[in-house]
This record gives sequence, structure tokens and C-alpha cells, in this order.
Amino acid sequence: MTTPIESGFGIWDWAVVLGVFALTTWIGHRMAGKPATIRDFFLGGRRLPWYAVAGSIIATEISAVTLISLPATVYKEGGNLEYLQLGIIGSFVARWLVALFLVPAYYEREIYSPYDYMGARLGEGVRRTTTVLFSVGGVLGQASRVYLTAVVLEVILHDELESLASITGCSSIALAVLAIGVVAVLWTWMGGIATVIWTDVVLFGIFLAAIGIALSTLLFGIDGGAATVLEVARDAGKTRFFDFGARISDDYTFWAALIAQGLGGLGQYGTDQLMAQRIFCCANRREAQKAVVASYGAMLVTVCVGAIGLGLYAYYREHPLTGADLALYQEKNDRIFPIFITTVIPSPLKGLIVAGAFAAAISSLDSILAALSQTTLSAFWRPAAGLDPAAADRRAVYLSRVLVLAYGVLLCVIAVQCERLVSHYGSILNLALAMPGYTQGAVLGAFVLAFLPLGVRGDGYPWAAGLSVLWIFCLAWRQETAVLIQWSAAALLFVLWCRHGLSRPGGFPYLASAIYGLALAAAPGLCGTGTLGVVSWVWYVLLGALIAAGFGWLLDSRPQSPTS
Repeated sequence: MTTPIESGFGIWDWAVVLGVFALTTWIGHRMAGKPATIRDFFLGGRRLPWYAVAGSIIATEISAVTLISLPATVYKEGGNLEYLQLGIIGSFVARWLVALFLVPAYYEREIYSPYDYMGARLGEGVRRTTTVLFSVGGVLGQASRVYLTAVVLEVILHDELESLASITGCSSIALAVLAIGVVAVLWTWMGGIATVIWTDVVLFGIFLAAIGIALSTLLFGIDGGAATVLEVARDAGKTRFFDFGARISDDYTFWAALIAQGLGGLGQYGTDQLMAQRIFCCANRREAQKAVVASYGAMLVTVCVGAIGLGLYAYYREHPLTGADLALYQEKNDRIFPIFITTVIPSPLKGLIVAGAFAAAISSLDSILAALSQTTLSAFWRPAAGLDPAAADRRAVYLSRVLVLAYGVLLCVIAVQCERLVSHYGSILNLALAMPGYTQGAVLGAFVLAFLPLGVRGDGYPWAAGLSVLWIFCLAWRQETAVLIQWSAAALLFVLWCRHGLSRPGGFPYLASAIYGLALAAAPGLCGTGTLGVVSWVWYVLLGALIAAGFGWLLDSRPQSPTS
């Protein structure tokens, strides 16, 4: 790694960071109480107010990826505000659809996750399949967020982390990941989802303070303030917001925002347990709908973070990067905001900014730990026969904490490996947004099958989900090794499908099986070799949902009517 800049992270900065986390831990503990039952641990007793739930959704959505990588995306050569289309347009449509259609469906009965809803309508196999898919996508997506925060800490706390690295023999990035993981696991252990939500609310306030400090420092450090920032940004083309191009290969276009993010966003806000778990914590349907719609306030925060990128561009036009600072940026362009924090923002405000970035990462991580633990327990654990309800609840809470720890370790291990994937997606922002898309579409497809009156049994869905994930993997990866993996996976899926069909009386319809086999064979051929062309990650969820729902219906063994 390039020789770092002098961090100047002093005792007052440390005091602010430690004070923030001590206060947050105390508030979260006091507000959440001690969970006595699994309902308390995973639903907060269904007594959490809508505004707290909305704040928690915002805090989870606005992760360290947004705070650190979005300014870098705007700042870099050719960067602009087009990314904001996805949130301002796409998430607006998605949230209203979730509030109008998904929330009422979820509140028909007391459930703990969208996968319980799908399982109740389509069978246990669908619930377990969607749980596994969510777990894979959630681990991949949140690991990249933890990695980014570790990159920030590696720059700002270089001297401290290097000292620990020399003592422990671990890399500085691994130590930074470990610090984030330990705090997230402890907070989730304390009180389950209620602690997660209340600490999210506090951390969201810290996050806002960090944004305010950064913007104020930038404006005071630039001659002419906001007027100069806008003028410089406009002249450089960085204030561009709309892109009406119809290229499916481009990430940030109006049509990608309206269609891909607007419809595919149902997966992010409505069927991904990371966000949906908060919906189930409200007292009733009306409160949950208000929480979902109010969480659109996240876009105001995102716009402010984008403004930081404009400010950084204007600031470094007046004060160009040189020496070690320039070398650090050239090594990883996501470091531009951490470099500014380290070299420009004074103590102890620097400590509050670091606490904000740290808080954003932990907010996302403790949320996914609670979600992963809940869905896994719900899908794969049943209390022993004869066990009284109180003992079953105690056992379930214990197992939940074990799962939180196990998933925490897994996420941290994968986070350390994320550096190898960044170059494929161009930035950590794209990496973090793309990772859940491998499986999110397949899960959304299951909801479509469960929600619409199609009369399906659900036994064809697991095979359709496998096809959906394979197609998205093929769209994303085109290297020789990836193509070999794609052909192998396609062959394995088809063999298993044939074996499954032959084991049933009469097998499955020949035509459906033939079409499924052709689709499996076409995936590596059209996608892996590049025949289909490059498809942006923004479309992954919508395309995956269409494949999963379409083939889930086609492969379903619906009983024949008496007149057929």
C-alpha cells in the first residue's frame, strides 16, 4: 500500500468516537428492553412506532457505501449526479407499490418475513428456497459495505491499525473489518430487532451530523462557497441529472430508474428481509405503510451526500492533491472523501465523521445479521415435540444469537475478500448495489407467484429460481472460468430436474421440460460468451424476477381439472 498521509487522529477524536458508541449502546439497550420471546427478538413485540421504523429503514439504506463511494463517483473524471435518478425516481415508485400492495398482504396474518408469506401460499420448499437465496444475496451485498468502511478506517486510522497489525499478524483491513463486526454482533445480541432499530435511529442522527460537518467544511474552504461549487460543477458537467438514453448497458438512465428500479425495487424494499423485517415490527398495516412511505426521506440524505462530491471537486480544483495524498487517491479512487476527512476536517469533528461512517456500516451490518438469523431459524428450526412454549422461546432466542455470531463471522470473512471484485464493477458503489441482484430477482419472482391468483402449487419454483440465478450470473460474468462454471451449473440443474421429474408418477409435461432445458443451455451460450451484450446490474432484479416467475408457472405441476 502507498505510504499514507499523516492521520492526525488524536485523543479528542477517539473520545468522540467512543462516546458516540457508548451513548448509542446505552440508548439502544434502554429503549429495546430484554427480549423474552422470539416475537420480541424478531418483531420488537410489534409495538415500535412508525417513525422509528422509517428512521431505521433510512439508516440501513444509507450505508457507508453511500457516504464514501457516492462522493467519489461524482468527483471522478466523467462523474455526475445521474446516480440519483435510481433513488429519486425508482425508489419513489417502488416504495408506493410496496405500501399499496405488499404491506396489506403481509398483514393478513402475523408472520416474521416475506418468505413466511410465500411459504404459506406455495409450500415449505418455496420458503426454504427463498430463505437460502436471501441469505446468499444478503451476505454478498453487506460484505461489500463492510469492506468499504474498512477501507475508510484503513486510511484514517492507518497508524493505529498498522500497530495492531504488527502485534497480531493480521492485515489492517482485516482488523478494521473485525472491529465493525464485533460491535454489530454485540448490538444485535443485546435486544434483537428492537435494539437494531433504536440504535439505527441514533446512528442516523450521527450520520446527518457527519454530512453537515463535511458540507460546512467544504463550503467554508472554497472561495465563493456554494456559488463557486455550482459554477465549477456545472462547467464540468457534474450537475447532469437526467439521462434519457435507452441503452440497457448503462447503469444510470431515466428508464433504468423508472422501470428496472421502480419494479425491481419491490425486491429491495418489499421482499428482501433486510428492509422488510422492519415492516413487520409496526403495530398494524397503516403504521407500516406510513413507515415505508416516510422512508423516502432517505433521498434527501442521498442528495446531500451527492453534494459532497460536487464540493470535493471544487475544493480540489483550488487545492490540488499532491504527494502522498495524490498517490493514495490514484491507488483507490474511493479514498477521496477519507483523504479530505483526514487532512482538512479539524479535531474533534474528524472523530464525529469517522463515527458517522462507522455507524453507517454497523447499522447495515446489524440489520442484516438480525434478518439472516430470523429467516434461517424460521425456515429450518422447529421446537422439539413436548417442549413447553416458554422453553421453546428461550431455545429459539439462544439459537438466534448463535446464528447472529455465525453470520457475523461469515460476513467479515467475505468482506476481506471483496477487494478482488471491485475492479469488475468499476467502483465499490456499483459492487454493493449489484451483489444482492444475483438472487433478489428470484425471490421477487416467488412473491409474484404467491400474490397473483395463478393457482400454482409452487413445486416448480425452486427449479425456476436456479435458472434465474444462473442467468443473472451469466449476465454479470463473462471470463473463461466463469463460462465453464456456467455450463457446469446448467448441466447439473438439468440432470437434477430430469431426475426429479422421472421420480414422479407421469413425470412433468414434456414441453415444459424441453423449454426449461433449452433455457438452461441458452444461458451460458447467450450471456457467458457475450452474444447477448452487456446488461447493466440495474436490470438484474427485474430480469431475474421475470425468469423466476415465468418458469415457476411453466414448471408447476398444477392438478388437472375434471374436464381436461
